[in-house]
Amino acid sequence: MDFGQKDFSDQQIKKANNLFSSSCDFVISVAKLEQLPLTDMPEVAFAGRSNVGKSSLINAVCNKKGLAKTSSTPGRTQQLNYFNLNEQIHIVDLPGYGYAQAPEHLVKQWQKVIFAYLQGRVNLKRVMLLIDSRHGIKKVDKEVMEMLDKAAVTYQVVLTKSDKIGKDALAKVKTETEAEISKHAAAYTRVLTTSSEKKQGIEILRAEIASLI
Repeated sequence: MDFGQKDFSDQQIKKANNLFSSSCDFVISVAKLEQLPLTDMPEVAFAGRSNVGKSSLINAVCNKKGLAKTSSTPGRTQQLNYFNLNEQIHIVDLPGYGYAQAPEHLVKQWQKVIFAYLQGRVNLKRVMLLIDSRHGIKKVDKEVMEMLDKAAVTYQVVLTKSDKIGKDALAKVKTETEAEISKHAAAYTRVLTTSSEKKQGIEILRAEIASLI
């Protein structure tokens, strides 16, 4: 499987790796919009269905174990968690959508905050929309994609857990994903393929994020 390195030069890959070798620290957990940091620093948000492997991917990309808290319980991330990467960009871990181990009124409250954030955050450069390679794009993912299209928020699909399926199956889901995103105005055309466990595609994802600074 091509993880996209040909799309970036060796120098770009090295620069991105150096950036993500810098300090990356937790800043704040945001439950209400008024708690959002007052800053012009660019932001990249990670979004996806609960249990898609979002926290593990953030930890792998930022090269720091335990930065984003992982859990076997879907829906553990209940707020927008901000991480400061070397005073150059904020990485934002959004609550997983589609499932949550919480009362319905809390779920709706989180969703309201997330959607308001996505639609109104001027310095949000891109949303990395995570899709589990084993399952592909689901109905709830399409709903989020349509919302992002409407809000004119640029997003890029990142396939996760690519080591959990065979090469042919992975190629098939990537082709299907590319066909789907071609229907969406705000979707970035390049689909990334990653594995947090095997560290596959991590350097390319870093280079994509670094290019936004």
